[in-house]
Amino acid sequence: MSALLISNGTIVTDSAVFTADLLIRQGKIAAVGPGLQAPDAEVLDASGKLVLPGGVDPHVHLDLPMFGTVSSDDHYTGTKAAAFGGTTTVIDFVSLDFPTFRQSVDAWRVKAEKAAVDYAAHMNLTRFDDAVAAELPSLLEMGITTVKTFTAYNNRLRLDDGSIFKALRMTRDCGMLMLLHAENGDVIELLVTEALASGCRTPEWHARTRPAWGAVESALRAFALSATADAPLYLVHMNTAGEVDMLQYARERGLKVMGETCPQYLFFTEDDLRRPDGAKWICSPPVRSAADNTRLWQGLANGTIQTVGTDHCPFFFDGTKPILYEGKPVAIPGKELGRDDFTKIPNGLPGVQDRLPVLWTAGVGSGKLTAQQFVALTSTNPAKIFGLYPRKGALLPGSDADLVLWDPQKKVKYGVALSHQRTDYNLYEGWELTGYPEKVFLRGRLIVDGETWLGKAGMGEFLHRQPGAPVL
Repeated sequence: MSALLISNGTIVTDSAVFTADLLIRQGKIAAVGPGLQAPDAEVLDASGKLVLPGGVDPHVHLDLPMFGTVSSDDHYTGTKAAAFGGTTTVIDFVSLDFPTFRQSVDAWRVKAEKAAVDYAAHMNLTRFDDAVAAELPSLLEMGITTVKTFTAYNNRLRLDDGSIFKALRMTRDCGMLMLLHAENGDVIELLVTEALASGCRTPEWHARTRPAWGAVESALRAFALSATADAPLYLVHMNTAGEVDMLQYARERGLKVMGETCPQYLFFTEDDLRRPDGAKWICSPPVRSAADNTRLWQGLANGTIQTVGTDHCPFFFDGTKPILYEGKPVAIPGKELGRDDFTKIPNGLPGVQDRLPVLWTAGVGSGKLTAQQFVALTSTNPAKIFGLYPRKGALLPGSDADLVLWDPQKKVKYGVALSHQRTDYNLYEGWELTGYPEKVFLRGRLIVDGETWLGKAGMGEFLHRQPGAPVL
């Protein structure tokens, strides 16, 4: 691979903004500084552009079976979309579908081989017994250092508090990190049963049967288990103001806890579920209220929340009508499956491409976030928390040359026409954005050039993560 010198760009890291050149050799960053000389290198003039580390999305679901269908992005289409949005690393989830972790991971690895950007995995811990406990440390040999547990989805995914506590002590001893989905499964089951019995079947009832207080109390309960076990915990897809309050309360008392939110929880509310196409906004946990949006933004700005992921898990709005993807018709059953019953609407939204452009406009463009905070939330912090730093999430000598040439002045009218997510709608249809990726590099290779795709299926590498990552 030939050398590349990116000259005159404005480097943006999680801690600084400065003008410098950046030299890439053999897929790695070789040097960063002013006036770099490399006579053998191709030169790319980045005057007027920002140079950012490639985004790290800590929370995606690709090729995920649900409700008799499957999420519409697989490990190729989803990672291609990620690249167009400036994200060069994603972390997917392995379902515990087989008797052992090893069998489950091996099956997932086969599906993930087509990834077009680099990728890693969390392990869903959805049952806990002596056999599972005995095998848990072996995840480290597979390069997986994180497990996800649930306080909802009774009789499917949920673990009881005792099992979560036992698992926390094991993850602590192994240098691993537990992720937790916080909702009250018992309350949800009761409210869903009552809603259906009363004939309440429209999309807004998805939110009404998953009350915010259930998330708040489950989050605090999880933090209490974390504190008692003296084990780190990461709260996924925070969606309500009370969770920010609970995270702040726990961190102020020295607990080893961290949190993530997603763009949908910063912009949308239960009112969107009442629209004629409200099923498009069905995700779990649900979107909440404008007050929750505001408090989540505050949590990002003041450092209470460490990351912005996407929980990318798209479905067609109408899977009976094909769309063209790479010139071929594609139709996958989607949210029309629950046209007459909100409990049958596949839970999930597209977002892996949208995350950086939308957050830049609404966060940096509005002054809610600095450019450095943007990089921290979307790249550097996830890389640190999940054991990928400084290989990922950094613009340092020796780091992978994953970077984005970002045009802060570029204006686009965003929506499904610009999206490479394999579905038939976009949550941000018609939004006017300012600031957009111009070129995206994966390990020094140009994979996105404007609207031209230069990547390919299978060029992504599996990232074998190391235990003992820091609590930020």
